[in-house]
Amino acid sequence: MNTSIIINDELTIPADLLQVSAVRSSGPGGQNVNKVATCIELRFNPERCDLLGAAVVNRLLTLAGKRVDSENTIIITSQKYREQSRNLDDACEKLRQLIVKALVPPKPRKPTRPTRASVQKRITKKRQASQKKSQRRQRDWSDDD
Repeated sequence: MNTSIIINDELTIPADLLQVSAVRSSGPGGQNVNKVATCIELRFNPERCDLLGAAVVNRLLTLAGKRVDSENTIIITSQKYREQSRNLDDACEKLRQLIVKALVPPKPRKPTRPTRASVQKRITKKRQASQKKSQRRQRDWSDDD
């Protein structure tokens, strides 16, 4: 493979960082599926890419989830189409979308305070639970005045 993946205007993943292999697909294709390796397996190790920062690499590995092996290599497969070239384009697009998503840093969470109504509702429920439990207690009935 000699095509690099263009992520955006500033970032392009070079082809030498990508490993592509073709394997037999389990998808549509009839008898052709037994003869031709149309499924594409694209491997990319983000830790070897100097273009991505450490935070982006961590987000990328987190977003990839189960597609990451023990050596932190992202494995993307595509067997959507009957043609190897279209599956290669599809796998490259999947990787591109994953990297684009990882490039956007998550928004920091703004701490919020509970509303007055929710606080009152919580206290009311606590009071009701307390009353319910106090009614379960045994009373001393021997107090005859």
